[in-house]
Amino acid sequence: MVAAAASAAAAGGEVTYDGRSLMIGGQRKMLFSGSIHYPRSTPEMWPSLISKAKEGGIDVIATYIFWNLHELQSGQYDFNGGRDVVGFIKEVQAQGLYVFLRIGPFIEAERSYGGLPVWLRDIPGIVFRSNNDPYKVYMQNFTTKIVTMLQSQNLFASQGGPIILAQVENEYGNVEEAYGEEGKSYLRWIAELVVGLNTGVPWVMCKQDDAPEPLINSCNGKKCGETFVGPNSPNKPSIWTENWTTRYQAFGEDAVVRSATDIAFHTLLFILAKNGSFINYYMYHGGTNFGRSASAFVTTNYYDQAPIDEYGMERQPKWGHLKELHAAVKSSAGPLLSGVQVNFPVGPNQWAYVYYEDGGTGQCAVAFLVNPEKHGTPVPVTFQNGSYVLPPKSISILPDCKNVVFNTATVSAQSNSRTMSRSKIFDRPELWEEYKEAVPRYDDTTSVRSQKLLDHISTTKDASDYLWYTFRYVLVTVT
Repeated sequence: MVAAAASAAAAGGEVTYDGRSLMIGGQRKMLFSGSIHYPRSTPEMWPSLISKAKEGGIDVIATYIFWNLHELQSGQYDFNGGRDVVGFIKEVQAQGLYVFLRIGPFIEAERSYGGLPVWLRDIPGIVFRSNNDPYKVYMQNFTTKIVTMLQSQNLFASQGGPIILAQVENEYGNVEEAYGEEGKSYLRWIAELVVGLNTGVPWVMCKQDDAPEPLINSCNGKKCGETFVGPNSPNKPSIWTENWTTRYQAFGEDAVVRSATDIAFHTLLFILAKNGSFINYYMYHGGTNFGRSASAFVTTNYYDQAPIDEYGMERQPKWGHLKELHAAVKSSAGPLLSGVQVNFPVGPNQWAYVYYEDGGTGQCAVAFLVNPEKHGTPVPVTFQNGSYVLPPKSISILPDCKNVVFNTATVSAQSNSRTMSRSKIFDRPELWEEYKEAVPRYDDTTSVRSQKLLDHISTTKDASDYLWYTFRYVLVTVT
C-alpha cells in the first residue's frame, strides 16, 4: 500500500502547457481533479467535501457555472448563499487546491434546460449555441460577467489565485454537424471571446476534436485511454475532462455502479497510452438536485455512487482505492512527465511501459505492466529478470522498475455500506403535518385562450410544473 502524498499548495503563477502537461509557475504537473458542484451541496458541506477530496489525493476541484442559477431574470444576478461561487472557490483555495472552472455557459450536467435560463427563449430571433447574434450577445454578457467578477477577487492563477484551467461550451461536438458552417463560425467566435478575456489560464473545449487554437480539445467518457483521438496539435496536453465515476440516475432505474478497479485501470491506461496528465473525475461528489433544478426524469440524488456520496461520506472501496492510485502515480510523476517512454510485449497480450530519464539513455525510472485481457486467469510474465503475475484487466506500478506498489485490480481499501434508518415514525395522527401547495390563481389578465395544447415552458416561464387547463361547453338539448 502506498500512503497518499499531500496535495501541493495551490500557489498562483503563470499557467502554460505543451504536449506533455500543464505547467504552473514553470513546473510540470500531474493533476487529479474531482468535480464538486457548489449548488448541489449546501455551503455548510463545502469545507468537508473539499477536505475529503484533498485527503483522497485530489489536486483540483472542478465545477460548472450554472447560468440559470445566477441570472433568473435578464441582467439580475444572484450570488448569495448556495449561489456563492466566489466563496466556494475561496474555500478551495484556503485548503490548498486548484480550481478547474467550467463556465459553459451551456453545461448540460443533467440540469434543467442544460443550465440556460428559460427567459432566453423570449429573445426575438434567438438560436441557441449557434453563430446567432442575439444568443452571442447574452452568452458573451454572462461569460464576461463571471470572468470579471472572479478577476476582481484575484482568483485566476495569473493573479495568484487557484483557477488554473477554464472551459467554454460543453460537448458541442455532439451537435456541431447540425449547425453546418454556422457551427464552425460559432466555435471560432468562442475562441476569440475567451482569449480576449485575458484570464491568463488555458481554455479547453471537451469532446471537441476541432477546438480552435489555442483552445485544448479534451475527452469525456469512461475509457478515454482507448477512445480519445488525442490533442489536435502536438503542443497540447492530453486532458480527460470527465472520467465518469458512475452515471446519473433516472426515476425507475437502478443505480449504475462503476467499480473502483475499472476506474483505476482506465485512469492509468489514459496516462500511459495517451500521455495523459490531467484527469477529472465526474463526479467526485455528486450531491443533490435541489428543488426543480434537475432535467427531465433525473432523480434528486446525483451521482450518488461517486467516491463521496450524496451525503458527504466516503464510498469505499472507491475513495480509498483511488487515493492509493493517486499516491502511486505521483511518486513517479517526474519520469511520467519528462522521461522517454518505451513499450514492448512481455506476454501474448501483456505489455510493459517503461520510462527512461536522460533522454532515454539513462536507467529505467518507472515501469508499468499492463494486462488488458478482461477475463481469464492471472498471467505470469517476466520483466527485467523478475517474475510477476498480472490479474485480468490490471496495471501494476513499479516505481523502481522492480517492486510492485500498486495494482489496479488489487483492492486493499476496506469496503463500507450505507444503511438507512427511520428517524421518525409517523404512527399517530397528531404527528402528521399538512402541507398546502399554493394553487396559482388567474384572472382575465393572466389567462391564455388557445385552440390547442400549449408549450409548457413557454407558457409558465418555468415558474411551475403545473399548467392548468379549463374549458367550457354548452349542452344543447334537442327535443
